[in-house]
Parts: sequence; C-alpha cells; structure tokens
Amino acid sequence: MNRRQFLQSSALALGASALHVDAAEPHIAFPTDARARLAVASYPFHKLVNLKTGTMKLIDFPAFVSERFSVPGIEPLSGHFPSTEAEYLREFRLALNTAKMHVVNIPVSPGGSVYDPDDAKRQLAVKTAKQWVDVALAIDSPSLRVSIQRAHGAKPNAARAAESLKTITGYGEQKNVVINLENDDAKSEDAFFLIDVIKRVGSPYLRALPDFGNSIVEKHGDTAFNYAAVKAMFAHAYNISHVKAAESSGPKLYHVDLAKTFEIAKQAGFRGYYSMEFDQEGDPLAGTKFLVEQSLKYLA
Repeated sequence: MNRRQFLQSSALALGASALHVDAAEPHIAFPTDARARLAVASYPFHKLVNLKTGTMKLIDFPAFVSERFSVPGIEPLSGHFPSTEAEYLREFRLALNTAKMHVVNIPVSPGGSVYDPDDAKRQLAVKTAKQWVDVALAIDSPSLRVSIQRAHGAKPNAARAAESLKTITGYGEQKNVVINLENDDAKSEDAFFLIDVIKRVGSPYLRALPDFGNSIVEKHGDTAFNYAAVKAMFAHAYNISHVKAAESSGPKLYHVDLAKTFEIAKQAGFRGYYSMEFDQEGDPLAGTKFLVEQSLKYLA
C-alpha cells in the first residue's frame, strides 16, 4: 500500500469526524483533535541539533519532542539532516515510528533563488527542491517549505519564480507532496509577493505557509500589516502554519496577538498543522512549552 492509499484508507477507517480528506485537494488526512494538530520545529533548537556543535542527533529529536512537549509532530529543518541517503532516511523513519511521531513539513533552503536571472542558479534551486520532495516521500512528510532565497543584484521576480515553482510543484504533485511558501525573508518573501506567485502557478499543490510573526519585522513593528499579511496567507494555506508569540529583529522584539491570529486561521477554515517555532532570545524549551499551551487553549 502506498502513502496515498494509506491516507485514504485511514480516513475511511477513522470516520469523517476524525479526519478530513477532500478529493479536490492534495491527498492529506488531517486530524481534528487539537493536540494532534501540533508539531515542534527543530529550528528553535538549532544549537542542540547543530551538525557540528550540537549535543543531540536529529534522529533523537522525535523522542525528545514527544517526551518534553507531548505533541505528535515535528518539523525538521533541511540543514539539520546529516544525510539524505536512503539508509539514513530509513533509520529516521524507524525512529519516528518508534516514538509514535510524524513529520508535518520540511523547511528547505534550495541553495539558489527560484527567480535568479542566472538560469544555472535557478535550475540548481529547482533540482535541489525536487530532491527534497523525494526525501519527504521517504519519511512520509506531507510537504516541503521551499525558501525563495534572495538573488544577488536582482529584485524578486514573480514570473521567473512561478516558472521554477511550476516544475517543483508538478514534481510534488506526482509524489503527493505539497510545496509551501513562507512569509519569511522580508526582502524576497513578502506575503503578497508569494500570493502573486501562488496565483500564477495555479496549482493546489503550491500553498502558503503563514508565519504568525515574520511579517511584523518587514514593516518594523507594524502590527496592522502583519495581520493583513497573515490573513492573506491563510486564504491560500493548506497544511502547515508557524506559531510564534513574538519575533526578534536585532535588539527589538515585536509581539504577536495569538488570540487574534488563531481567529484569523479559524475564519479562513484552516484545518492543517500548527508548528511551534519559538524565535526570540531565551530558553527554547520554556518558549516552546508556552506556545504549545497557548495553541491548545485557542484550538479548544
């Protein structure tokens, strides 16, 4: 039984009240229980799982999250994988199964910009992203977040980005892996630029990944802009969002209204996963625990 068949049979077995599968959408079955919708990103723990200086191997991260936060999902950053060889991915999949955990998304930096005017650099980004689609399939991740990295000396170009992402998204569709774009980098990933790209591609397999706080940095603390950006992103989201209560920008810390942002997601009909991404100074353990508690409160 392949991944798509497994998800469909699981939905039938558990019933419509437990899982949602929409034939018009990618074949991903979402839980409706609040805790089951939560995950923890490896990014806040980058010092812990750093490939050179960290004290924890990524393969131990699923058990760590299960023990410390009692949520079933993780979101491992591509840069935290020590290998993408088949043997390692089988071992990682086994570690997930042993801990009774699963991956909800893989944030990927493709090593080039999908809008770079240099065709070779653009094709490198496409090739790398497609390789990570295969990684996602191997560890049963429903999606990737493909970063739209900056291109040296070139302004963001929606037409070129869309051309590249059509290829990536088409490959993802073949494997039932959704491609997500996140309002992350203030220069190259403005929320409304991403939405333009998503509309140009016009595929249900290219979606928005709304980050609760990143857009507040873009306009130096403009909360109205942040919530407008988040609302626009949720209108195009499908399976993953990043939860944070604040976002750091140098010495400044901008706060997010969690109640307001969860209400935006609810009004948009978002049924996917929420990944905790603590991104400020302080203890990521305590910060992530707070985000889990608040998410459960607002999803109740």
